[in-house]
Amino acid sequence: MFVKKAGKRVVYLDHIATTPVAEEVLHAMLPYFRENFGNPTSLHSFGQVAKKAINEAREKLASLTNANSPEELIFTSGGIEANNLAIKGIAEAYEKKGRHIVTTEIEHHSILHPLKSLEKKGWEVTYLKPDNYGLIDPQQLADAIRPDTVLVSIGHSNREIGTIQNIKELVRAAKEKNPKVIFHTDACPTLGHYPVDLKDWGVDAASFTAHLMYGPKGVGALWTRKGVKIRPLIEGGTQERGVRAGTENVPGIVGFGAACELAMRELSDRMQRLSSYRDRLRKGLEERLEMIEFTGHPIQRLPHHLSLIVHLIEGEAMLLRLDLMGIETASG
Repeated sequence: MFVKKAGKRVVYLDHIATTPVAEEVLHAMLPYFRENFGNPTSLHSFGQVAKKAINEAREKLASLTNANSPEELIFTSGGIEANNLAIKGIAEAYEKKGRHIVTTEIEHHSILHPLKSLEKKGWEVTYLKPDNYGLIDPQQLADAIRPDTVLVSIGHSNREIGTIQNIKELVRAAKEKNPKVIFHTDACPTLGHYPVDLKDWGVDAASFTAHLMYGPKGVGALWTRKGVKIRPLIEGGTQERGVRAGTENVPGIVGFGAACELAMRELSDRMQRLSSYRDRLRKGLEERLEMIEFTGHPIQRLPHHLSLIVHLIEGEAMLLRLDLMGIETASG
């Protein structure tokens, strides 16, 4: 997309890092900075207006993700907190049943770093190696599941290479081996760009964020199926069912809800438009450049994601050069 930067027109190609806030999302948020500034835990009218706005946003996110119930969604400060809450909160809640976790080598740092912390406390973690496209084989996952496995965490889509996992098949393989295992997926890059169907996927927990889908920064959510236990990371309040204490970010949550509403209206057209841009860009690069190699699955991938290796050129040097040319992008 084209944006203005210091009065100049530049090309922004880093939507997997963050997206601009959509105009209608911003307009939805503004009243909750000034007129509707109440604390949602307060009983007076200002508080109840804020509480109602949070509940409405929760319903919109539940609709977009096909969650069983809005009450299963816990708002957080973003995807990183949601992932930390899923990994640490679920693992510690089920510690007495086992201390083994399965994940992949290509998860986001907000999955891998909490797992490293758990390993230091005595948990055992199995890291699955994906194939050349970034896919995990269901049988490979099944073979890694043990009687003491309490949690599996595999991202629905990968931020670096754009590949989309066969989550439904992976869940089936895990549950057939150990029906009691909790299956979590990081769906932050997916939401708003590709259909999310929690009922169909069969997962037990999923992480989301607003700022990758034209919503504001500083707000995300963790969905957990009814009955899944979580040990809180932040304590001292009754907000979010007591799982995540702290006064809610009302403007951010309202913006998240507005971004969900926008996605529900636009998702089909958005996917078609973005995938056509992606394919056009790929074709142009293939025709004009040598020594390039595209990564990730060629078809089973996010519609707005293109990843490639330019051989013989260091990534950071290329990014700096592109920046000087007015093209904003990122390296893995």
